[in-house]
Amino acid sequence: MGGTSLKIVVAVACAVMVSPAMAQVAAPAAKPEMAESCPGLVAMRPPIAVLAAFRLSDFHFTAFVRDQVRISYIGHSTFLIESPQLVRIATDYNDYVKSPLLPDIVTMNHAHSTHYTDHPDLGIRHVLRGWAEEQKPVRIDLQYMDVRVRNVPTNIRSWDGGTERHGNSIFIFEVGNLCIAHLGHLHHTLTQQQLNEIGRVDVVMVPVDGTLTLDLDGMVEVLHALKAPLIIPMHYFSVYTLDRFLQRARQEWEVEIAELPSVVVSKISLLAKPKVLVLPGR
Repeated sequence: MGGTSLKIVVAVACAVMVSPAMAQVAAPAAKPEMAESCPGLVAMRPPIAVLAAFRLSDFHFTAFVRDQVRISYIGHSTFLIESPQLVRIATDYNDYVKSPLLPDIVTMNHAHSTHYTDHPDLGIRHVLRGWAEEQKPVRIDLQYMDVRVRNVPTNIRSWDGGTERHGNSIFIFEVGNLCIAHLGHLHHTLTQQQLNEIGRVDVVMVPVDGTLTLDLDGMVEVLHALKAPLIIPMHYFSVYTLDRFLQRARQEWEVEIAELPSVVVSKISLLAKPKVLVLPGR
């Protein structure tokens, strides 16, 4: 991560049982007719701040104009999202990839131990686990200051090669007039019902390893269905794996490689034509 003080070393490699079968049979690929914005209330306000384009910022920058959100890639599947009121959210919070700032809210998924922890920092206000016992769907809808967090459950492959129902959650963050979706450890394409629950999103964080999660063609199908103007890759392990995704992505979208791991974005800054923005990380 040249030019920034954020230096994260991921100490654990991912190990997960891979099955060629989908964990869930998805609806036929079709253009989803989704709501024009997230179904929630926070993101329904009209945008106030006006930005001409995405702006990269130093990680220690703390002042925000109303409706600006900073997204920083910590590594693996962990991002730090900071709201206009400086609520801090860490995604797929775990014991190996740590945010340099204590989050107010953390989300976790159950694929394996680089996506959750049983021992979260006691100073975290809200710990949101994206799965429940006995493979029942967990339903999360949290409002905290200027942030709303909700989830849409999906299935994952289990360690024995079967299916763990509802073991993953797509978390949707409604913050700063934006709807930001984190796909977690997604293993299958999405049904129309799931797409409708997610709603129209502005930013999507997508795992692009192409093997441990969903294959690249399937993930591109998901991205087309979500129609997010800004796509941020994660969970890519190496330059080779990232480049493989980017070669596929360039057939569909513009690709930008950022120099710094943080981007400040607002509703008005999003381009009409979707783009992939790579933030340096692991």
